[in-house]
Amino acid sequence: MTVPAQRGPRRPNRTGRILPLVLVVALLAPVAFLFVQQRRHSGEERDLIVRERLGVEYLRVLGPLTLALVDAQSAAVAGRTVSRESLGRAVEDVAAADARLGDDLRTHERWTGLRAKLEALPEKGLTDPQATFAAYGEATDLLLSLHRKVREASGLVRDRQADSFYLQDAISDELPESLVATGRLGDLAAVAAELPDAQRIAMVSQLGALWTSAISPANDLITNLRAAVDSTDSTKLGANVLAPLDTYQRSIERLGALAAPTSSARLQDEAATARALTNLIAARTAAQEAARQLQPVILDELDALLTDRIDQLDRDRRLAAGATVLAVLLLGALGALIVARRDRPTGRDRRPAGG
Repeated sequence: MTVPAQRGPRRPNRTGRILPLVLVVALLAPVAFLFVQQRRHSGEERDLIVRERLGVEYLRVLGPLTLALVDAQSAAVAGRTVSRESLGRAVEDVAAADARLGDDLRTHERWTGLRAKLEALPEKGLTDPQATFAAYGEATDLLLSLHRKVREASGLVRDRQADSFYLQDAISDELPESLVATGRLGDLAAVAAELPDAQRIAMVSQLGALWTSAISPANDLITNLRAAVDSTDSTKLGANVLAPLDTYQRSIERLGALAAPTSSARLQDEAATARALTNLIAARTAAQEAARQLQPVILDELDALLTDRIDQLDRDRRLAAGATVLAVLLLGALGALIVARRDRPTGRDRRPAGG
């Protein structure tokens, strides 16, 4: 009987065994690429939001300075001695904030110029109330310029979320503009009340412009805050903002009605002018007090939204890192399994040579 010739041992197919390992290693490349891209994008986004929070921190001390300066202007224009305590305290608070944040927000130069102007302001009104009004006007212009600088340098003006954008626009632009214009309106009306009829009537157009400057940004602020409440996912924003906003809106509506441009005939009636001025000053005081209550609420809510976004980015970064580690472990396990199967002897290899 013819014994069939035995086959020699089959040579392993190296390509077939190495290729799965190459594919496993190749899968690590896109995983690593996606992780690096996500890490870089979230890191850049996080840095932007951290910078915005620096702007919020700076705005938090600019608000009290704005109110203190407006109050000092009113006292000086009225011929009273300006209380330097509240204004000095506000100046020191801003100086401390600028020392901490000025390098990042590039505000040193503007703050230095504003501080020099503030320190040069008279503690008591000048002989000419209009000259006092002009001197304080220069200081408030510089203060508004510093608000804009903080808003732009911190990136708040470029915020891409609707709710936080509306809030930053309200607190860094519209509220300080309205506060300054409201103070100027009341103070110029007080100056006008002391002038002869002809000069008082000549100031009607200037008072009308100030009325627009005060009421227009205030109305924009109200619109923006309501838009922020409507567009947010926060469950706390509406509850915290709407009550002080309603108070502020009522005070602005009253101020707008009392400060509306007055006819020339009415300005010639000194008794009517005195009553109107008294009512206007009371309405301005109420509006400023409402703004004083609203300022920290807006800042707190804006900071809370930014903090929540940072926390969400941190959670996303941790999830991405965890998913990447898991993918690497799974691919590593798959590679180890392929190697183990490659090194395991097959059934043909285990069969005895004479079988």
